[in-house]
Amino acid sequence: MFNKTRRAALILLVATSTNAFCPGGLSRGGNFALSGISDDDIESRIAREADYQPGKANTEFAKRFGSLKGAKVRTVGEAFADFTSILSLPVNALYKNMMTDIVGTTHLTAVNARFKRDGIWSFGMLAALDLLLKNYPEQDAAAKIKTSLFECVGMIESEVRDEAKEIADWVEGKSKEDISEALTGAGNSPIAKIAKAAQADEYWMYSRSFGIGLVTIMDTVGAASSADDVFPIMEEWMSTSLGKAHFTACSDSDTYFKIKQKLDLMETMMKEIEIREKKRMAQRLEEKAEAAIAAAERDAEFVKVTKDEVEEKKDTDKEESKSE
Repeated sequence: MFNKTRRAALILLVATSTNAFCPGGLSRGGNFALSGISDDDIESRIAREADYQPGKANTEFAKRFGSLKGAKVRTVGEAFADFTSILSLPVNALYKNMMTDIVGTTHLTAVNARFKRDGIWSFGMLAALDLLLKNYPEQDAAAKIKTSLFECVGMIESEVRDEAKEIADWVEGKSKEDISEALTGAGNSPIAKIAKAAQADEYWMYSRSFGIGLVTIMDTVGAASSADDVFPIMEEWMSTSLGKAHFTACSDSDTYFKIKQKLDLMETMMKEIEIREKKRMAQRLEEKAEAAIAAAERDAEFVKVTKDEVEEKKDTDKEESKSE
C-alpha cells in the first residue's frame, strides 16, 4: 500500500513539474504525456527509481560490479600521505605540484573497479615518469619517488617494469603497420593480447598512461614526433584498431607534447644557467689565481729587497769596522 501511494505521489509530482516546465504539459483530457512516453512507461520508470537499491539493478554493469557496493576506497589524501611516508624525503619544490597531481591521478585510476593494468599502461607510466623526473636534481631521490608512487597505489614497481619491458622488446624494430595490426587483436604478441582483452570488455577503461604508452610506441617505431603527427595515428589505433573512443587519448597526447615542450625548454634554460655559472666560477678562480700570483710576486720582491738591504747593511758595517 505504501509503495503504491509513493508511486502515485511521484507520478503526480512529475506530472505537475511537467505541466510547469515542459512544453507538452498535461493533455486536454487530463491524461499524462511526457515527450511521447506512455503513462505505463512513465509509471514503470518511476517505479524502478523508487525501488532502486545500490548494486541490485538488473543490468550487466550492476551484475559485474555490484559486489563492490559499500567497499571502502582510500581517498587521494590518504594515498598522498602514504606516498610521503614511504618516500621519507622532501620533494623538490619545483616538482611538488607535479608529483601531487601524478599521485592523485594514478590513485584515482587504480581504485576504479573498471581499471585493469596492462603492458601499454605500464610502458606509458614509466615513460611519463622518466620524462618528468629526467632533470630532477638528485637522481637517487628521483628513483625513490618512482618506487614510492607505485607502492602508495598498491603496485609493485618490478612488475610494472617487467610489463613495460615486454612491450618495449616486442615493439623494437616494428613498423606502424605492425602495431596497427596487433591492436586489432591479430597474432599472439603482447599488444594483441591487450587488444583482445579490451575489445572483449564492454566496460574497458581508458586512462592517461595508456594513451602515453601508445604515444611512446609511436615514438619507438618512428611514426610520430609531434602532436600533429600523433592525432591521426591515435585516432586510427584507438577507433579503427581497438574499437574504442579516441577523443580523450588525442587530448592526452596533445597535453603530453605540451608538457614535453615545456620540460625541454626548462632543460635548455637549466643548461644555459649551468654554463653561465661555470663561466662565472672559472672567472672567479682565474681572478683568485691572478691575485695569488700578484701577492706571491709582491712577497718575492719584498724578500729580495729585504735581502739587498741586509747585504748593504753588512757591507756598511764592514766598511765602518775597517775605518776604525
